[in-house]
Amino acid sequence: MVRVGLIGFGLAGQAFHAPVIRGVEGMELACILERHGSRAREKYPEVRVARTLEELLADKEIRLCVVATTNASHAPLALACLEAGRDVVVDKPFAPTLGECEDVVRLARQRGRLLTVYHNRRFDGDFRTVRKIVESGEVGEVAEYEARFDRFRLEAKEGAWRERAEEPGAGVLFDLGPHLIDQALVLFGEPRAITASAFCQREVSQVDDAFDVCLEYPRRRAMLRGRIVAYAPGPHFVVHGTRGSFVKYGMDPQEERLRGEKVPPGKDWGPDWGEEPENLWGTLSRVGEPSRRVKTQRGDYRDFYANVRDAVEKGAALEVTPEQALRTMRALLLARKSSRERRTVGWEEAVE
Repeated sequence: MVRVGLIGFGLAGQAFHAPVIRGVEGMELACILERHGSRAREKYPEVRVARTLEELLADKEIRLCVVATTNASHAPLALACLEAGRDVVVDKPFAPTLGECEDVVRLARQRGRLLTVYHNRRFDGDFRTVRKIVESGEVGEVAEYEARFDRFRLEAKEGAWRERAEEPGAGVLFDLGPHLIDQALVLFGEPRAITASAFCQREVSQVDDAFDVCLEYPRRRAMLRGRIVAYAPGPHFVVHGTRGSFVKYGMDPQEERLRGEKVPPGKDWGPDWGEEPENLWGTLSRVGEPSRRVKTQRGDYRDFYANVRDAVEKGAALEVTPEQALRTMRALLLARKSSRERRTVGWEEAVE
């Protein structure tokens, strides 16, 4: 049994970590660090609630610490947990600077501890479907790939740290960009250059609320977009290749359910978890063949933590390695640099 201490009980902790950890066989959510308020105790009365990191770490039986706090606190908390001899999961984005990320990876190696970053969107059903189509060669050699998050919210969220200009790592590029960038790097590897623009669509925004990121390869472009003013969303995924195209509308259903009122309370999430309705399946169009719908694979964020469990207990290979997490952060920071300097930046350039 892997006993887990969850640090932070905001949106990430409540929706994307606590219920997922509790949904995995062989894992126990043993403690939640919530510095203020009573949401953790109300939601999980059987779980110990700590007010300080020292109080959480005092339980020597906690093997894994999950950092799900503000971006600026990721690295300091991860370092403290590693110093205390714990394995660590860090929510995305890893940390606001590449230097901080490298410090955390270095200490994990020195102490022989497990370290990974929560890139849960690898476990979206639609991305799993796209990945299978790309890797199987069904559309041939990919020439153009586009992935986007379209949302519609005209007002700022009151008190939201992600929307405050003074907060390191604030803005939509740092919030949603890691998901799309990580997925593209999984599919295509490191690009030779990046061109990006992070901008504001709403008058009320203090930080970027939209972005375009182009990963440039010799004969391929990966276009990654995020929008806050998109009432009628465009396709979530578009893949054009030498043998055909794949187009997919609609988002993976897991986030909506995890953020809603009917969050699975334990390990039984039902037979339909991660299943997408047929009307949202993507369309595959191949040269010389009729277009056909492709059933979306089942998504399941629990698979991330099941892999972490197996890595802790059995030495299994991590799905998201520290090296991959550093690569995603390099791409994210290069995108920010490209946007600030209004130019294309090479992959080997300094990020800061």
